[in-house]
Amino acid sequence: MQGAMQTKMWRGELISTSTHFIGGTRLQPKLNQDARKPTKSENCIVRVSMEREVKAKAAVSPPAVAADRLTPRVQERDGYYVLKEEFRQGINPQEKIKLGKEPMKFFIENEIEELAKTPFAELDSSKPGKDDIDVRLKWLGLFHRRKHQYGRFMMRFKLPNGITNSTQTRFLAETISKYGKEGCADLTTRQNWQIRGIMLEDVPSLLKGLESVGLSSLQSGMDNVRNAVGNPLAGIDPDEIVDTIPICQALNDYIINRGKGNTEITNLPRKWNVCVVGTHDLFEHPHINDLAYVPATKNGVFGFNILVGGFFSSKRCAEAIPMDAWVPTDDVVPLCKAILETYRDLGTRGNRQKTRMMWLIDEMGVEEFRAEVERRMPSGTIRRAGQDLIDPSWKRRSFFGVNPQKQAGLNYVGLHVPVGRLHAPEMFELARIADEYGNGEIRITVEQNLILPNIPTEKIDKLMQEPLLQKYSPNPTPLLANLVACTGSQFCGQAIAETKALSLQLTQQLEDTMETTRPIRLHFTGCPNTCAQIQVADIGFMGTMARDENRKPVEGFDIYLGGRIGSDSHLGELVVPGVPATKLLPVVQELMIQHFGAKRKP
Repeated sequence: MQGAMQTKMWRGELISTSTHFIGGTRLQPKLNQDARKPTKSENCIVRVSMEREVKAKAAVSPPAVAADRLTPRVQERDGYYVLKEEFRQGINPQEKIKLGKEPMKFFIENEIEELAKTPFAELDSSKPGKDDIDVRLKWLGLFHRRKHQYGRFMMRFKLPNGITNSTQTRFLAETISKYGKEGCADLTTRQNWQIRGIMLEDVPSLLKGLESVGLSSLQSGMDNVRNAVGNPLAGIDPDEIVDTIPICQALNDYIINRGKGNTEITNLPRKWNVCVVGTHDLFEHPHINDLAYVPATKNGVFGFNILVGGFFSSKRCAEAIPMDAWVPTDDVVPLCKAILETYRDLGTRGNRQKTRMMWLIDEMGVEEFRAEVERRMPSGTIRRAGQDLIDPSWKRRSFFGVNPQKQAGLNYVGLHVPVGRLHAPEMFELARIADEYGNGEIRITVEQNLILPNIPTEKIDKLMQEPLLQKYSPNPTPLLANLVACTGSQFCGQAIAETKALSLQLTQQLEDTMETTRPIRLHFTGCPNTCAQIQVADIGFMGTMARDENRKPVEGFDIYLGGRIGSDSHLGELVVPGVPATKLLPVVQELMIQHFGAKRKP
């Protein structure tokens, strides 16, 4: 990507900043900060500060790549891609699991039918069985919740551009309703549904039901491509640059082979994210994706400039960088395929923390990486970056409330769903409302909220009186409007801290005690894997172990500041480590006063 965004993302902001300074102001939290080793999150932020300089140097003098390093590490065998014998030294445990048994056979060869007939206890009594239920089933979008819902699964779906409908919503509501208190649904930060409480014995019939309503859970976990994200206002936005829906759908059709499974890209070194930008608002957060398509023109032709390598992990967080490449719309899918095949063929498979695509770009240099992608394009060539169409001065809009569409007489209504959690009764009501007032369409945003499009103006007043809109408000308060929280320790075995209930409680306390002059985006994540993307928040909270006043270990959070989204995107930095969960309120109040112009209520 060129212009102002390129300068900011790649060549700008090379000055290292102290993790205790934001905007030149030193924070002085009243916390006992004993000498200790850096936490995972602190190491992550040091990497963010250092890597901009590394990327700038790499762009000027990319490292030489030995010819044998460009030898593909995988090969096709019996319809699946497997790691070659000579590259199996020192591979990580997940790679060994893939070698032990091809995960996609559960779907491609329908082995899930036999697995689902086997008693769960019997499966869990052997290592191969444990590997099936804890790892390989993720290729079908099934995640065993061993620590907190033993024997039950979360299921994640492919929902390109976050577009769903009333029929799909009813089906998901019916699915979770049979599981009682164990069943619920979440809106994710990748514009998606995921549901909880699934029993393995129900999976074969569930997969058939999903197909009947046009949903798929295929290739949505582990070393696969995540949901293709686009503009939540695509096709209805008077100010959009391009309608991202057909592009995201085309990407999804390629990624899962129209629901049949695409075994060419199911053995990646790690997970991989893609988005298509459709508006100046950058609702899609392109800087945190492995591949982002950003609208641009080249010699008067519309297409996309390319960003690559953005990702979060417990050890490292990196912003995407320009690949100095432009493709016309017709080459969006071929470029995605070429990049994925480059990553599949050349990505390392040792230390799991160093296998995301940016590590490969680091090793090769962006020019050599670009050359390998170019070699895999059908035409054998990629044009250099074009003229970026994003307006860097654009003020990001809110999609909440009633807003006119580009279609005369129709409106979209943005609804706030507290921390993205829904239960079956609310989902049934949501489906009814989408049918009664619109055309059945429902949209999901990366902030875990909903949009109801295509509402005729004459129906708006009656819609506003619906009881569901008292719970899912079209006019949320400033802090609640921008609150994001991951699953947390309620269900996720990796989470160190509970997030959803705590974040709602803290946000309500802040609204009761503070006056703010601007929205403040609060994100809560339960562990350093940062599923809630706390590095893009104004104030981010990462679950960690802290110590109370008696030096006893307690649930706590590291606090980040400075995350920005839009053309001036920037990853937040750690400012206050190890705050006990019960002590968050005064610390956050002080941060709001110092950095966001907030005042205490009288």
